[in-house]
Amino acid sequence: MKKTKNIFWVLSIFVLTLYSCSSDNDDSVKLLKKVVETSEEGTSETTLFTYNGTEIVRIEGAQKRTDFTYTDGLITKIVTLSKTNQLLETIEYSYLVGKLVEVESLGNYRINYIHNSDKTVSYQKFTIGSGNQEVKEFHGILYFENENLIKEERTLDNTAVGVTSNYSISFDYDSNKNPLYNILGYKKLLDHMETISSNNSLINTVIATTTNGDQVLSLANFYKSSFQYDSENYPTEQVSETALFANGNRGYLKTEYFY
Repeated sequence: MKKTKNIFWVLSIFVLTLYSCSSDNDDSVKLLKKVVETSEEGTSETTLFTYNGTEIVRIEGAQKRTDFTYTDGLITKIVTLSKTNQLLETIEYSYLVGKLVEVESLGNYRINYIHNSDKTVSYQKFTIGSGNQEVKEFHGILYFENENLIKEERTLDNTAVGVTSNYSISFDYDSNKNPLYNILGYKKLLDHMETISSNNSLINTVIATTTNGDQVLSLANFYKSSFQYDSENYPTEQVSETALFANGNRGYLKTEYFY
């Protein structure tokens, strides 16, 4: 009986040690808890992030909230609701051997992904119209390097006859840590563009080219951000003069990050 008690005591200590190590590992992962965005006019908006371990549960702002669902460590559904609990959008994610193969915004659009042997990813986007008719909107290729999305090339498929429209965006990064990268499964979300990268994008270069017969029109735009970092190389502040707002306009925006 005494021997049995001793074994039970040793096992109890072992289990407590494992639990302590697991808790320490979770605590050592730095997760983004709050973002405060301030416009040039001084208007501020706060966004809060809620987690279960390293799984993102909810992102909540002043006007809407976004809820996340996981299956086996992968994000499989994102539901966006207004503050009055009105459903704004439901997006479902499908995977094959841990790689994203389809994104579907229910009733709105669908994106298919093919992971190529050279580590690029090809994709096609279809919009969903009346009667669930699908129309191919565009297709393209995503390029990666050092766990960063470095370039996207896109060709529109719904242009007029004889017109070709191409679009590319290139990303230049710092060597510091993206505050979203530690979220479990987030880097798999290819539809989230450069925010899935391991580092922070400093310059986005966008080139749009339209060809109509012998006429070629090209436009290039550059979007820059500057960062401040903490002692662990996570950003604490980002300033952009050309941030994209929800209404489609661009302008000054200061973003503060809290962990």
